[in-house]
Amino acid sequence: MAGSSHGHTPAAWTGVTIAFIGFCVAGAFMVMAQPVGFWAGMAIVLLGGVVGMIMRAMGLGMPKQSALVTHTAAPATPREPVTAES
Repeated sequence: MAGSSHGHTPAAWTGVTIAFIGFCVAGAFMVMAQPVGFWAGMAIVLLGGVVGMIMRAMGLGMPKQSALVTHTAAPATPREPVTAES
C-alpha cells in the first residue's frame, strides 16, 4: 500500500488521541485500584471512537474505498493443465 495515506486524517488523529487518553486514565485508576475511575477511562475510550465516527461523517475522514477504485481487473488468461509424468 505504498502511497496510501490511511489514517492520516483529522478524524483519525482526534479519535485515536482521545482513546489514548482514555487508556491512560483507565490504566492509572486500575493501578490505584479504583474501579469507578477505571470505567470512566473506558468511557473516554469509547468517546474517542464516537468522536472519530462523527468527524468522519462530517467529511473529515478518508473517503470510502469504493469511491477510490475506478479501474477493473483484466480477465485472467486460461492456463494449460498440468500433467504428471511417471
